[in-house]
Amino acid sequence: MSLWSFTVPTRTAYVAYRHGIVQAVLPTGRHRRGWGMTYIPVDLRERLHAIAPQDVPVQDGITVRVSAAVRWRVSDPVAFVERTEDPLAAVHLATQVALREALAPLTVAEVVARGAGAPQVDLRVPVEAVAATVGIEVLEVVIKDVILPAEVRAAAMELVTARSRGLAQLEAARAETAALRSLANGARLLDEHPALARLRLVQAAPYGSRVVLAVGDGAVNLVTGEG
Repeated sequence: MSLWSFTVPTRTAYVAYRHGIVQAVLPTGRHRRGWGMTYIPVDLRERLHAIAPQDVPVQDGITVRVSAAVRWRVSDPVAFVERTEDPLAAVHLATQVALREALAPLTVAEVVARGAGAPQVDLRVPVEAVAATVGIEVLEVVIKDVILPAEVRAAAMELVTARSRGLAQLEAARAETAALRSLANGARLLDEHPALARLRLVQAAPYGSRVVLAVGDGAVNLVTGEG
């Protein structure tokens, strides 16, 4: 910045004052320095503001902890500089209130199911109305995390465990039923075909066994013995 001129950086605006009165908002580029002028730089780039986890009571009477993030940028440099000492504090408070109003009608299950998919319009519109008064444009408000009480998390884990255990038992019962059905079919087949039963007996004999045909009562039976 020279004595007679200066350059406003990219994505920055300078609010020019003379004797405490706003004279102009200078955009990016080279400008002549005015006599008795004071310049306040304002960053116009998009920024993120994190909302730390806060307690939000929901319809069930249970309190959940919810964190959020606000994507914003300066839309009116003069209002941003002059309207309040801490413009972002106003946006922060408006976001906290919007979170409470948007989530209060929901149950715990709905909050968990929707999570970051909670309707952004319900959050952004009330925050944007407050932010506009301090020269800020709210581009997006999103829910980052939903933290349930320890008791609710434990109950949810028990439910998932019981459901998984039930599915495992059902699958085991199905496998046992299929095995019994197969055995029953095999037994019926052996009853209907005696020759097949004898062949199966031969196949089941240990290696090296001697198979002896014993004839008695008009029937031929297979008797196995060690060789």
